[in-house]
Amino acid sequence: MVLIDVVKEKAEGEAMDLSHGMPFAPSKMDIKAGDYSDCKDANIVVITAGLNQKPGQTRLELAKANAKIMKDITRQVVDNGFKGIFVVASNPVDLMTYVVYKTSGFPKERVIGSGTVLDTARLRFLIGEYLKIASKNVHAYIIGEHGDSSFVPWGHCYVGCKKLLDVMKENGKDIKDLDKIYNNVQQAAYEIINKKKATYYGIGISLTRLVKAILDDENAIMPVSTYQDGEYGQKGLFIGVPAIINRKGIKEIVKLELEPKDQEKFDYSSKIITKTLLEEINPILEEN
Repeated sequence: MVLIDVVKEKAEGEAMDLSHGMPFAPSKMDIKAGDYSDCKDANIVVITAGLNQKPGQTRLELAKANAKIMKDITRQVVDNGFKGIFVVASNPVDLMTYVVYKTSGFPKERVIGSGTVLDTARLRFLIGEYLKIASKNVHAYIIGEHGDSSFVPWGHCYVGCKKLLDVMKENGKDIKDLDKIYNNVQQAAYEIINKKKATYYGIGISLTRLVKAILDDENAIMPVSTYQDGEYGQKGLFIGVPAIINRKGIKEIVKLELEPKDQEKFDYSSKIITKTLLEEINPILEEN
């Protein structure tokens, strides 16, 4: 694993810190600080660079500044011969994934945003806590923008092999509690940022899971930010939807039959992303 940072000493320090934990790691890994020339034969490049989200700031407010950073990084990675898969985690992730896609010229299957992977993990954790069920047995997804317009298609959520809504009724639970759970998910990042200035561990574990699904050719289903070509009635943008992930990147998008109210939410989320693409992102992409 090669760490690249504009402040090389920071990358060196991170590499040292991580390397010192290797005696307890499940497998051997060489970790070092490097530069863009190391991208030539890499399988995956994970981009986490960009300005941090400040307390009270929305992810969309980061768009313009981080788009310029993303464009520069992508050019340098590609110019050094990278032929692998991009994984983008920088916020606002749906827009930044689009920037990487357009700047790199890579096929859409090989540019993946972390999308709503972390949102979904938070959702599964909270539902598990609420129902006193292991979160690994909660099968639910948040889809749409990785941001304030995301939503949960509750009709497609399961506990084991039973529909979540049926489990709620059978256990005398108030369906309205699900809205409270979603609200806690949506506000989680803001609360963590207010308390400790940034989120690290949840997204780190989520990215590890995503990268492992690619490297191990798992055909795992994860809610990532991927290019839409009409699958959910939208085209020309990246947004979070369930997709099958393997060694080639995005194998295919999993198409859910959304209820009309959920389709409206998805369309609204797409509209927010598209508006920012047109007003903020495309002018930056058109610059030399």
